[in-house]
Order: sequence, then structure tokens, then C-alpha cells
Amino acid sequence: MPHPTADLHPPPPRRAAAARAAVAALGFGFAVSLGLGAGTATAADPASNPRWQQLVEHYFPGQPVTPATDGLITFEAPTRAQDAALVPMSVTVDPALEAERLHLIIDNNPVPLAAVFRFGPAHAPGPVETRVRVDRYTFVHAVVETRDGRLLTAERFVKASGGCSAPAVRDPAEAAARLGKMRVRLPERITAGEAVTAQVMISHPNNSGLQFDQITRFYIPPHYLTDITVTYDGVPVLTIDADISISEDPSFRFTFVAEAGGVLAVTARDSKGMEFADQWQVQVEPAS
Repeated sequence: MPHPTADLHPPPPRRAAAARAAVAALGFGFAVSLGLGAGTATAADPASNPRWQQLVEHYFPGQPVTPATDGLITFEAPTRAQDAALVPMSVTVDPALEAERLHLIIDNNPVPLAAVFRFGPAHAPGPVETRVRVDRYTFVHAVVETRDGRLLTAERFVKASGGCSAPAVRDPAEAAARLGKMRVRLPERITAGEAVTAQVMISHPNNSGLQFDQITRFYIPPHYLTDITVTYDGVPVLTIDADISISEDPSFRFTFVAEAGGVLAVTARDSKGMEFADQWQVQVEPAS
């Protein structure tokens, strides 16, 4: 989120200190060594992006990350987000790539690696979607790791700011009462052997550690989902390693194949060690 005036308006000392403390507490002290609070990259100059090169060296040391060509990765994100705390992201990977993992990296966020999606045997080709926080103007990179070890990327530039410190939408008491509750959206009719697109929504504040409580005058401690696992009849569909850049009340859309009726199960764990789980019976009609 390189903003042309970022270096002219440094954050207040208390906020900067709290941000550093929050990141350090999460084990991401590398943010300082990478200089993530400085530097500019613009949408007009995507080829010259030293910040991205630093991130590549950190997350994929010694491995080349190559821009994808010929529509192998379709990456959709708004050029200008309506809400910096709820920025939709959608990544579709060509099945020919035989993708094993998808890394979503928001270059200028305090913790750039928003999530890693690991595809299981029951996963099917289709869009992977979620919502993220964007702290300031930034490039966002979708990095696909293929079965043969290649790393391919697509990028988008998103104009948004303040998402990581934006106040929660839900009242804290309401959020606590609904903590960990899950919902799923599935098509009304599912035919055996066909790809099924599902959306899982998990009630969780996903506090980033950078949000300021206007009543207590303290920063709200980080509390966010770290691991989400989706299975169908016990077969892995998707596992997600998540961090503070995922929005409040995380939502994930993915595709799987149901050869027969079964159980779609989701388990999640957060940064306080709390675990949540739910499951849904999926009715499947025979193929005609």
C-alpha cells in the first residue's frame, strides 16, 4: 500500500509502538528487517518493486517466483476498495498447473502473508475467495505453488487504507456470544461427480492487534483464526494457515467434488488456542 505521502506522515508513536509490539508478539519481527513501513511502489510501475523482491527472499528463499502468463492465474481484486477492512479477493488457477498451495500476500500490510491455502485430494478447480484487511495502498500477490515445485504469481494493485486498524463491526459482547459459530452455503441441488462451490463463514472478531479501543484507550490484543481445515467424508478439501490480514468474521469460498452424499466438516483454531468445529450433511443426487 505504497502511499506517496506515507513517509511525510509517520504514525503516532503510541500506535507505531503498539504495532511493532503486536507484530513481535505474533513472531513476525521480520517486518522491521524488511523495512515494511517504508518505500513506495505504484500501480504505474509494477516491474520495479523492491518490496516484493524482499518478500520473495523472505517467504521463498532461493526460489524463483515467475509472473504467470496466458491466464494461468486469474486474480480478481478491486482497484479501489469500498471498505479497507473487507476487501474481496478471488483467485482461480488453471487446472493444468496442478496447484498444491496458494499464498496470498498483501505487500504493505504489517504481516504481509495473509493466508496459505493447501489443496487436498477432494478439492476441485474453481475460485478460492476470501476477504482481507488492507492497511495502505499496496500490491497484492497470489503465488501458486505447483506439484512440480514451480512458483507462479499474479498481482493486483489495491487502493485502500486503514483496514488493519479499523474498528470491529460487531459489538464485543455480541462477538463473544457468537464466537466460533459457523454457517455454510451450498447449491440447492448437487449432482454426483460434479464440482460444488461452497462458502464457509466463521464468526470471529479476528482482531489484528492494531485496533484501538476508544473507551479503554488501549489497543485490543490480537485474537484471530490461525488454522482452518475442511474435509468431505474425511477426505481433505482445503487447509488454510491464516493471520491478522483476514477480515472480521472470516469467509472462504472453495470448490470440491462430491461423488456421493456425505459430511462436509470444518474445524478451526485461533491464536488463543480455542477450537471450533461444525459439520453439515450434503445430499447428492445421482448423475443422470
